[in-house]
Amino acid sequence: MSYADLHTHTLASDGTGSPSDNVRLASEAGLSAVAVTDHDTVGGLAEAQEAGLKYGIAVIPGVEISTVHNGQDIHVLGYWIDEKDSLFLSRLADLRQVRDRRNEMMVARLQELGISITMEDVLKSVQASKKEGDTIGRPHIADALVRLGAADSMADAFNRYLAKGAAAYVNPPRITPFEAVRWIMEAGGAAVLAHPGLYGQDDLIPQLAQAGMIGLEAYHSDHSPEQEEHYAALAQEHDLLITAGSDYHGERGGVVFHAPIGARRIDADVVDRLFERKGLRP
Repeated sequence: MSYADLHTHTLASDGTGSPSDNVRLASEAGLSAVAVTDHDTVGGLAEAQEAGLKYGIAVIPGVEISTVHNGQDIHVLGYWIDEKDSLFLSRLADLRQVRDRRNEMMVARLQELGISITMEDVLKSVQASKKEGDTIGRPHIADALVRLGAADSMADAFNRYLAKGAAAYVNPPRITPFEAVRWIMEAGGAAVLAHPGLYGQDDLIPQLAQAGMIGLEAYHSDHSPEQEEHYAALAQEHDLLITAGSDYHGERGGVVFHAPIGARRIDADVVDRLFERKGLRP
């Protein structure tokens, strides 16, 4: 059998490896396909697809769109999107502006807490590897906090300051997951709800399915075995494709976030089924 990991991040967003590194690691893990799904950007896709030819592995063009529903961050994965669609690229650029404002708000909140941190500190270790269209996220702020001695580790930085409910957490208005599903379909793609076990909003799943979402990431590195079984059953109940993803973000301080590429994998025939159903209206 051949397998795919449908959720990985690169330097184009908050991963630590290049797009070609992710493809190489997927090949070394014995996968036949991997999706690059950076946050609110498709900036890493061209390099990843070129690496796919080198390593003989299929690279699925993807994206992970940041949304909010009932005050909760909700992430929607899009596969087989047209990464050159001008309207879609413009919409992603708008999302990155919201992300930039959120970063600035978090840094300001950290300063109010007495921590001497600036956006320059956040950008210091990443600006050499960033290009236009790439994103900066909370892991970059967490990394700066560790370098400045304000946190013991990435996990400590999130737990004390950056996670939902923590001291410096902010969540400015964003689009809804329903809008993200529509954007993905209008860009010719297939929408899948990322790591539903992190939200506690199962009632959202049938609503998004009715709106055109076609898949559910039941198998995810942060899901318990019980959650994986639960969401696989929910996917079947609502006629959704079951997907799997490591949510690989690379390595920081000797720790892999969230898990190595291939740690969660699904039969690669799901890739074909995503392609067949992309862009279809409910």
